[in-house]
Amino acid sequence: MCTVKVLIVDDHFVVREGLKLILETGEQFQVLGEAENGQQALSLIEEVQPDVILMDLNMPVMSGLEAMKVLKSKDSPIPVIILTTYNEEELMINGLALGAKGFLLKDTSRENLFRNIEAAIKGETLLSAEIMERVIAARENQAQIIPKPKNNLLSDKETFILQCVARGFKSKEIAYDMGISERTVKAHLTNIYNKLGVDSRSQAVATALEQGILKI
Repeated sequence: MCTVKVLIVDDHFVVREGLKLILETGEQFQVLGEAENGQQALSLIEEVQPDVILMDLNMPVMSGLEAMKVLKSKDSPIPVIILTTYNEEELMINGLALGAKGFLLKDTSRENLFRNIEAAIKGETLLSAEIMERVIAARENQAQIIPKPKNNLLSDKETFILQCVARGFKSKEIAYDMGISERTVKAHLTNIYNKLGVDSRSQAVATALEQGILKI
């Protein structure tokens, strides 16, 4: 079994310690380091080369989003999972746009923590239905929400597929639900990426939220 090297980035010691203790119960995980802000994280990333990063959004000195921007500018291949609390919907959308592979509430269960990390390592974007519906609902409730483009940028089928993606469904599950092949779903996703000018599921969801395309 290959060991997954994890870096935990959060300004609260209790959160870091709690996640570390949970991860240490899994033989497949190794916590290589901890950082309390984005600046420390960037230095540690260079030093320890983790396989995955658990990143808080709100931190002093340098926020998680600022650190993610730096990583994106360097084309870093290391997947980032955002550590979040309630009432951070706008920050979460920005995190998606920067390529986050998922979200974890700081009091998440052991099973959910392991599942998200394993998905991120495989290159999958795992979006919790509960969290994404909260994000979408918050976006719709904002007065400044941008209306859906009049030119119907995405077809009804593409919009449905993107809704499924936002709720955490995989291509295989979407294909089964729609009665089409997984290859066809992936072709639709490619079209969605091209239309929205993005190159990943997370960025597609973030852009669709910004444009008011996604609905619950």
